[in-house]
Amino acid sequence: MNIHESEKIAGILEDMGYSQTEDETAADIIVFNTCCIRDNAEKRALGNIGAVKHLKKSKPELIIAVVGCMTQQDGAGLKLREKYPYVDIVLGTNNLFELENCIVSLKNTRKKSVLIDPNENPQVRENERVYRTSGCNAWLNIMYGCNNFCTYCIVPYVRGRERSRKMSDVLDEFKRLVDEGYKEITLLGQNVNSYGHDLQDGSDFAGLLQEISKINGKHRVRFMTSHPKDFNTDVIDIIAQSPNICNNIHLPIQSGSDKILKLMNRHYTRDFYLKTIEAIKSKIPDCGITTDLMVGFPYEDEDDFEDTLDIVRRVRYSSAFTFIYSIRKGTKAALMPQVPPEVSKERITRLIAEQNRVTKELSRDYEGKVYEVLCEDRAPKKDGFVCGRTDSGRMVTFEGADSLIGKFVDVKIEKSQSASLYGTLTEER
Repeated sequence: MNIHESEKIAGILEDMGYSQTEDETAADIIVFNTCCIRDNAEKRALGNIGAVKHLKKSKPELIIAVVGCMTQQDGAGLKLREKYPYVDIVLGTNNLFELENCIVSLKNTRKKSVLIDPNENPQVRENERVYRTSGCNAWLNIMYGCNNFCTYCIVPYVRGRERSRKMSDVLDEFKRLVDEGYKEITLLGQNVNSYGHDLQDGSDFAGLLQEISKINGKHRVRFMTSHPKDFNTDVIDIIAQSPNICNNIHLPIQSGSDKILKLMNRHYTRDFYLKTIEAIKSKIPDCGITTDLMVGFPYEDEDDFEDTLDIVRRVRYSSAFTFIYSIRKGTKAALMPQVPPEVSKERITRLIAEQNRVTKELSRDYEGKVYEVLCEDRAPKKDGFVCGRTDSGRMVTFEGADSLIGKFVDVKIEKSQSASLYGTLTEER
């Protein structure tokens, strides 16, 4: 989501005549697109903002802008300007489209801007200019905001309530991306399964996938993120029936404990979640399933943590994003009794080890088999090699020329190392 939002910011700047530079000393404008979903992300953003103070001092005409979730928090925009007076523009998540006007105003009048619209239901904007930076992959927002109010999460407060784009607008953009040659398109939303709930025309996520599956062309479709409480059999059936929709589902469970799930306000039980996984595997046997897992949530005891480990063993995720619970001011969980940091650190170490064990076992199943891979980029630190993903979302590294990037190829998996797969090119399509 943040990558795509940064692409929209870059699109505004490109339209104004700016071009990207990797050298910050050569920059005329630096924009920090911030995230506040975890404390570490916020601290890192503030550290990076502080680090450009010397640049502003040596180059007073340099424009520094800070935008995104961190600034949308109550009172955060003004506090930011007070602590970092050299920042010229501060915009909340609802005000990104005003970046151009703020830059023009600053240049003409030297007037700095702090614009934070607290509206929980801002207008969905269409026809935004996007400067895409992800090669043959493209991101496509289908909705914005969240209505779930998980007790640990600040997203509804900084992103607002759920707002779906009209299906016709989504389909038009999807078709344009296919015509422009993008090979993999990822549908984005805080909870894609809620798509259409706020529309009056009967649109829903299953129906959107159904229409997207009818669009001609050799391409892949992924989506993120799904909330388990809204993931239904209609979506599973469409994925199973469509060759273009990837057999790869990210389904965050957060915790394997019913007690903790209730405290998190997740609105499902572990039994409900496991039945959903069973339905996925019964209709999409080769589906790569990934998840988010949190440890150290308030009131979590050893039995609760063991329930999470049990889920990892039962579901056998391809991979998992694992986190230690991070206090977010303004959320209900911030007021609950906290688990000692040393306990959380010990648990995250055990959780990662268990997931790594499962991933390593699953990786061995790929050896000796041929998979279609979308070649995405050069392999890092490995000259003469490229990399790409299988339909199920596994990354594969193999020897090949740069000319393969953006193409579908067949690769035989020769060996695996934990989550990494290594293969040999067998056919270029």
